[in-house]
Amino acid sequence: MSGSDRFAGPPDVPSGVLAVVERTLRAAPRLGPVRLVCVDGPAGSGKTTTAALVADVLARGGTGVEVVHLDDLYDGWRGLEGTLWPRVTAQLLEPLRRGRPGRFQRYDWAAGTFTRWIDVPVAPVLVLEGCGAARREVDPVASLRVWVAAPDDVRLARGLARDGEAERDHWAAWMADEREHFRRERTRERADLWLDGSGRLARPDPGADGPARRPTGLA
Repeated sequence: MSGSDRFAGPPDVPSGVLAVVERTLRAAPRLGPVRLVCVDGPAGSGKTTTAALVADVLARGGTGVEVVHLDDLYDGWRGLEGTLWPRVTAQLLEPLRRGRPGRFQRYDWAAGTFTRWIDVPVAPVLVLEGCGAARREVDPVASLRVWVAAPDDVRLARGLARDGEAERDHWAAWMADEREHFRRERTRERADLWLDGSGRLARPDPGADGPARRPTGLA
């Protein structure tokens, strides 16, 4: 792709976010009519910020986009495995694959239980963000898999600043669980794009020279 064709985007948006947007706009929908973008990586690495920036740039370009955070679907601190993916599939992915809205039950971390239901409309793009979002089961329906990483000490500091020092043991257990999950799933190796914790490309985009679409929205 020539420099004149590349999507520059707003000047304050990191290079990795622009690469995600660019790749999304030229990807084919694989989840029924939806382009599913999975933003994965360890806790505290910057996935939520990355997902929000991607959604903002897409929306400003006229592309309809929904964002779902797996933090709203985990069954508490040990919820990375267990019933998580069956619920994601049944409540979210399968309805959208059939062109129908999704609807998932949100976990209330303070109450320690699932509470209200959240509707997810059918949109041209769905950004699914969180640890475990790009596990192997998603490969047949994902248009793009994004890996976001940051050093362990930075991640832990961010997490404790947000959740409080009292949650240190929970964070230690979660970090052990996610290491095993990523090792088993080979999430980092399978990703289409790698970003660092500030949203910059951590390695060259292997698809940067492919056919591009201008960011005018999705059909």
